[in-house]
Amino acid sequence: MKLVEEIVAIQSDLIAWRRAIHAKPELGFKETATASFVAAKLDEFGIQVHRGYGNTGVVGVLREGNDLRSIGLRADMDALPIEEANSFEHRSQHANVMHACGHDGHTAMLLGAAKYLAESRNFSGQINLIFQPAEEGLGGAVAMINDGLFRDFPCDRLYAMHNAPGLPVGQFAAVPGVRTAAGAIFDLTIQGKGGHGAFPHLTIDPVPIAANLVTALQSIVSRTLSPDENVVFSITKLRAGDAYNVIPQTATLSGTARAFSTERIDEVKTRVEQISQGVATAFGAEVNVFFEVLFHPVINEAGATSVASAICQDLVGERNVLTTGKPSSGSEDFSFMSELVPSCYLAIGNGENSRSLHNPGYDFNDKAIVYGSSFFARVAERELPRQA
Repeated sequence: MKLVEEIVAIQSDLIAWRRAIHAKPELGFKETATASFVAAKLDEFGIQVHRGYGNTGVVGVLREGNDLRSIGLRADMDALPIEEANSFEHRSQHANVMHACGHDGHTAMLLGAAKYLAESRNFSGQINLIFQPAEEGLGGAVAMINDGLFRDFPCDRLYAMHNAPGLPVGQFAAVPGVRTAAGAIFDLTIQGKGGHGAFPHLTIDPVPIAANLVTALQSIVSRTLSPDENVVFSITKLRAGDAYNVIPQTATLSGTARAFSTERIDEVKTRVEQISQGVATAFGAEVNVFFEVLFHPVINEAGATSVASAICQDLVGERNVLTTGKPSSGSEDFSFMSELVPSCYLAIGNGENSRSLHNPGYDFNDKAIVYGSSFFARVAERELPRQA
């Protein structure tokens, strides 16, 4: 194992930072305290701080020499609207908000690398330390991009990582190609004609229309797309009515769709619109379709992934680095950054016994912090070597 000794030496500090962030979680675009914590640390390290990108985003700039090369290192900062079930001392102090996805750990890992790089200066060029808000479906990556992230801080390559429950601590996955799915949400609101439950013939009942629509929509995966296509389509909410003896005026179906290409998720959207309109018309009703693509697939560029894999192997040995594997049906808005800059999005082990992500009993594994920090530090030095 060849972790960065200077980072291992401050492991207790990194854990303390991570737990401080965990105890005070904030939802997307509300990460004011977290952003201030990050900015204060970067300033303490002597790193130039820029705030306001994507509202609560923070960018730290570390430059050495006159080399024009640059890279980006990205971590996300937001939490989730979940009531934490843990009882340890650093549990969430905010009701119905918790770091159930490990963004507190991601932030601490990048801060650890920032401190080391600011002190060692063992690179030539510019390192852009990107602390992103609102990754959990609120569009934080796009917001930072729209505010001029890559215009003001251009990057030749970009690196990010996410913790992986089930993967042992000390292991990485650096796999080229598609790594996460495109993700969308939808609301289908059926407009019927309400009335007395005793006289359904005088109404246009949206409930049986919704039931028919649930069945019809399943044909998108089973009968419209090739069996070779990996698409997930899930209806997760059905809302209609408030009384036993009243046929409601409306019914709403909601859910999510996932696919491994933007073309396929767009095809799903078209079919949802066609089927919904067809079923509603057949029953004499109307339907309003809201379908929004929140994430594109994360696609790891071959060159950046090769560099990342080599770094990981230097850190933990070849046997502890996965270089092949199926993509995840989860989604990640790092995808919008990776569409603009050649990137690699890694997985880092959070432990074989870790609770799953988005679980109220989840916690980031503190033992993983030095591995992630060491990766960020070494990839910066590898991509921006000092000139002889």
